[in-house]
This record gives sequence, structure tokens and C-alpha cells, in this order.
Amino acid sequence: MIWIMLATLVVVFVIGFRVLTSGPRRAIRRLSERLGLTPEPVESMIDQMGKAPGHEFLQYLERPDESHLLNAAQVLLIWQVSVVDSSEQNLLRWHRLLQKARLASPITDAQIRLAQGFLRELEPEGYELNAFQARYNALFQPEEGVYWLH
Repeated sequence: MIWIMLATLVVVFVIGFRVLTSGPRRAIRRLSERLGLTPEPVESMIDQMGKAPGHEFLQYLERPDESHLLNAAQVLLIWQVSVVDSSEQNLLRWHRLLQKARLASPITDAQIRLAQGFLRELEPEGYELNAFQARYNALFQPEEGVYWLH
């Protein structure tokens, strides 16, 4: 009898946990699948953000429109290249991932401020993020006056 009660309690706990975390898991999966990645890079970034900023990022990512997904992908790019590995090879890899997902765009000042807000517990230097923004945009933004015919 006790085993049945314990098994029921475990089942209720597992189901309750799955229901309570389904929104964040779905949001993380949406971004990771769009980028063609496993969820680990997104989850790792959220863990390093800290509890409050990580929760804010998940709420932001749960919003259904494409602009929030784009901004979340840019925050992930900024974290991956500014915090994790600033090598040229890593920058090119992440840019290719964003291109394949149709999320590659110049990094805006608003996205830098958004990244600073979400990454605030990591205390990123504003000038470093601005330097990264200039570097990224210079490398991947099409030059003015140059048009490709398809």
C-alpha cells in the first residue's frame, strides 16, 4: 500500500514538474530547433545569466512573434562570441547558424542594450559589447552601393 502511495506521489510530482516547465522548455526548443542546435547552448546561457535575468529571458523568448526570436538569437550570438569564445572561427560559425535560420541581421543598439540587461549579472563591459557590435556589423553588413543580382 505504501508503495502505491509513493509511486502515485512520484508520478504526480513528475507530471506537475513537466506541466509547470512546459512553457520555458518549449521556448528554448523553439530557438534551438530554429538554429539547428541542441538546447544546451541556450540552457547554458540562461543558467549563467542568473535566476532573475534567466527568468526574464525565458519570458521574453516565450513571446510568439518573430522579432522576439530574432532578438533572443542575437543575445545568444552576443553571449557566445563576447563571453564564451571571441575567436574569429566561433564568430563565423555563429553567423552561419543565424544565416541558415534566417535570423542573421546587423546587431542594433537596442539588441546590445537587451543583451546587457539579460547578461547584467555577468557584468559585461559596455565598450566591449559596442566593439563587438562594430566588428560584427563591419564583417557581415553589406556595403552600401553594392548590389547583387540574383
